[in-house]
Amino acid sequence: MADVALSTVRNILGPQMLIPNTVIRRKSFMKDIPDIKFAETEILNIGYEEHGNGSGYPVILLHGFPYDVRAWDGVVPFLVEAGYRVIVPYLRGYGPTSFRTPELPRMGEQAAIAQDLIDLTKTLGIERCALSGFDWGNRAACIASILTPNLVDALVAIGGYPVQDTVNEERPASAIAEARLWYQWYFNTKQGKVGLTQNRLDIIRHLWTTWSPEWDYSDEMFNRSAESFHNPDFVDVVLHSYRHRHMNAPGENRFNEVERALAKNPPIVVPSIVLRGEDSGFGKPVLDSCKDKRGFTGLVASRLVPGAGHDLPVQKPEEVSSALMELL
Repeated sequence: MADVALSTVRNILGPQMLIPNTVIRRKSFMKDIPDIKFAETEILNIGYEEHGNGSGYPVILLHGFPYDVRAWDGVVPFLVEAGYRVIVPYLRGYGPTSFRTPELPRMGEQAAIAQDLIDLTKTLGIERCALSGFDWGNRAACIASILTPNLVDALVAIGGYPVQDTVNEERPASAIAEARLWYQWYFNTKQGKVGLTQNRLDIIRHLWTTWSPEWDYSDEMFNRSAESFHNPDFVDVVLHSYRHRHMNAPGENRFNEVERALAKNPPIVVPSIVLRGEDSGFGKPVLDSCKDKRGFTGLVASRLVPGAGHDLPVQKPEEVSSALMELL
């Protein structure tokens, strides 16, 4: 395919016309970034980048909101040097990932994102793998580990146990904790939809800055990810994610049973390391190994990482790669 921008390809083919197993090449100023590959699942055409030894043991890295695959750029080289096959997918609603038909619901509930990950491994013929994720990506990795423990040999959970109870009535948190979640309440309003549609880059840049307040993001760094947030399904997926978790939007019927099971906070039995950034804008985390052991019965270690905020892989990539290799 010609060396054209992703947005140009979308304009030509439309968001539903990306062909699985094809490759989209980047603009010349992005030549250090690998080509995008596609995996067709029942629901999505998942765009992903692949690095390293194609026959090596697979490690899948999952970004969160509001980030994209560039968050893992520092982690990938360590794993490639160690001989692993590294797969970094764009979540639903981000970058080149698209829904296969217009009729499919643009939802972002936790069970759906985890199922996307499981479907990706099936499409790629992966029977065993290691996972790491943060934010939405951590939730997807943890739920996939709960639902398909035989798939996952190792899990690095950045941020701890993230599984939500979307069934039972929520309990109010402290005032400061609720205030830090302002964006979630905003996205549950009509104004939030308009704001995210018209002002998404300003909102996202503000979240990056406040969630990792000790980290200085350059314009160049932000712009390397910015195009991912112009996916035509981004707003719908994000809004549904935050509305569903607060029980202000229905989920998909196919996940009703899964969500009821997740509401019971099932433990994660696979070998796991929990990492948390000490400089998170959500508040300084406390090391509570007993709590982590309840969520991760296969817990190997629980660590606080100084000098890292919410998007820990960006700021301390060596901590993530070394934790993965320690488990493997």
